[in-house]
Amino acid sequence: MSFHKNLITLSIFAVIAPAVFAEDPSQNQQLDTIKLQAHPLVQSAADFAVADQVIDHQKLAQGGVTIGDALAGELGVSSNQYGSGSSRPVIRGQDGARVKVLQHASETADVSTLSPDHAVTVDPILAKQVEIIRGPSTLLYSAGTVGGLVNVTDNKIPTQMPEDGLEGTAGLRYNSGSDEKLASAGITAGIGENFALRVEGSKRKANNYIAPDYFHEGEKERRVDNTFAEGQTVNIGGSWIHDRGFVGVAYSNRQDQYGLPGHSHEYEDCHPHGNELHCGDHSGHALNHDGHNHDEEHDHAAGPWVDLKSERYDFRTELNDPFAGFQKLRAHASYTDYKHDEIEENSVMTNFKSQGYDARLELVHNPVANWEGVIGAQYNQQKLDITGEESLLDPTKTQKWSLFALEHKQFNDVHVELGARVDQQKITIDSNKKDFDDYGFSYSGAVNWEFAPSYKLSLVGSHQERLPLAQELYAKGKHFATNTYERGNENLSAEKSNNLELGLHYEQDKFDYHVHVYHNWFDSYIYGATTDREENFRLVDYTQDKAKFYGTEAQASYALNDTYKVGVFGDYVRGKIDGENAPRVPAGRLGTKVDASFDDHWSGLAEYYHVFNQDKIASYEQETDGYNMVNVGVSYAGQYAKNNDYRVYFKANNLLDQQVYSHASFLSNIPQVGRNFSLGLEFGF
Repeated sequence: MSFHKNLITLSIFAVIAPAVFAEDPSQNQQLDTIKLQAHPLVQSAADFAVADQVIDHQKLAQGGVTIGDALAGELGVSSNQYGSGSSRPVIRGQDGARVKVLQHASETADVSTLSPDHAVTVDPILAKQVEIIRGPSTLLYSAGTVGGLVNVTDNKIPTQMPEDGLEGTAGLRYNSGSDEKLASAGITAGIGENFALRVEGSKRKANNYIAPDYFHEGEKERRVDNTFAEGQTVNIGGSWIHDRGFVGVAYSNRQDQYGLPGHSHEYEDCHPHGNELHCGDHSGHALNHDGHNHDEEHDHAAGPWVDLKSERYDFRTELNDPFAGFQKLRAHASYTDYKHDEIEENSVMTNFKSQGYDARLELVHNPVANWEGVIGAQYNQQKLDITGEESLLDPTKTQKWSLFALEHKQFNDVHVELGARVDQQKITIDSNKKDFDDYGFSYSGAVNWEFAPSYKLSLVGSHQERLPLAQELYAKGKHFATNTYERGNENLSAEKSNNLELGLHYEQDKFDYHVHVYHNWFDSYIYGATTDREENFRLVDYTQDKAKFYGTEAQASYALNDTYKVGVFGDYVRGKIDGENAPRVPAGRLGTKVDASFDDHWSGLAEYYHVFNQDKIASYEQETDGYNMVNVGVSYAGQYAKNNDYRVYFKANNLLDQQVYSHASFLSNIPQVGRNFSLGLEFGF
């Protein structure tokens, strides 16, 4: 990072900081009460062992369309982006099954954990809010999520009658980086005194995105080929709402089409002989690549792409004072019918089908010796069937039965929270391989000590056991999205980890900060170990080893006056497996930002951060260069009629037009979008 470039960055930041975008400044203030939708208890901020992050709808409406990109700017969170159509969050160096993504506290039942090029079927644009949850609370929904748990809450099943019988929102957005056009709308209507109907949807279309100084096969190109994405979501729901709660149902239909920029068949002749790879001649493929017309606009025939469709049915109910000894009953059931085709040259090469069921029951009990808490049970099932050239495993059915509990109590200045979860998992496979049947027991505890006014010290400890996925047990075949030949291990056992986190928090009206350090020890970490390599193609065997991940996160802010609030932030994580560097661990990040609230209408934000080089790399990885990121913007909020508001916002992202490579992505050699601008308009009524 040269002095000249740093000087430019700081100069731009200094000039634009007083008049810049974006969020409602209240987003960056600690509130007295935080209500997390995924958490069945309503607690004060002091009740949480770590600072759970809540991203509200206003911020989501102008952020990423995929869940990883929507959260990538949050502290401790990166994205394993795979083009514009798919991304998952990477939290504290963990991804995949170790960062569970929930749809309103239930399983998504898609195939996103199988591969980074498979989309997570949640829609941040239509979400009410997204929550990043850590500590004992995660055991209410999953085990083994040592990095954290993401819950995307929605409005598709109303929980209360709309004011004046009708309310809704509508938004339009354009982004220059990919010529993205995005529209969304939702309306809730009261029918009679007790029934509410909800209809909402979104539609998006984006071209291949622009990247600076991008060269492909020796030729400079303005856009990254095969990064287009388009799709639409429609949700329809209704609820019967009464004095003691509600009961509702919803139907969701989601369709996506997006390109796979890293998908290559250059190594389709590769196959294993024992622990070695043998590959044929690739010259024919090279000739085909050389003959490609790089100047033509994208179309679906230009490269592999995904055609996805998901239909989902949800039932939810909540009842206050259901029977003696309990304050609240919650129940939820869902069925998801998911499929996607991977298409090349207008032919379906691989087909993925998933049918998922999920049901859970929660009971919030009355205080017992001043202990408050919730107990519950959950069942989920997924049938997975993959056919075609990338059929990684035979048809499987995964069933999981779970019991969970969370309890908390205040002891003077000390707050204690305890959680536990038991999972019984059975996986049957349609082959001669042996079925999997095992259980896992996880428990966690957190202590918060307010040892002085405005200060809090937190300690979180947990033992977690994650049961292996069907892919980790039974995979056998080529996986071109990651350039690997994968081989599962049917002898895998539960992945066990012991985890500690220490936090220090300080909060006053003008100044606040929090610092966290954490360490995760794994006795039987499940991962794909590279056993051989032919050029960029790897033979991967799933195995278990000792591993450790450790890191820190910190953030501080100071209110200069009623208008400006300045802050600094940073995060860093280090990972090792069997003494060697873990793969795809995000690089450290350090930055500063300015929030501004000029009056009742104008607000703004400017931020600068530096992502460092990642040279702590695993075998067969390459170093990833660091970069500087500058984002600014401005927004105006007003009313066009009584109780009807609107907001206009403008954002400028990656103002320095830096080359951005994400080490957390399987496509760490493909640049992400360069300088881009967004313009949006939202209405509320």
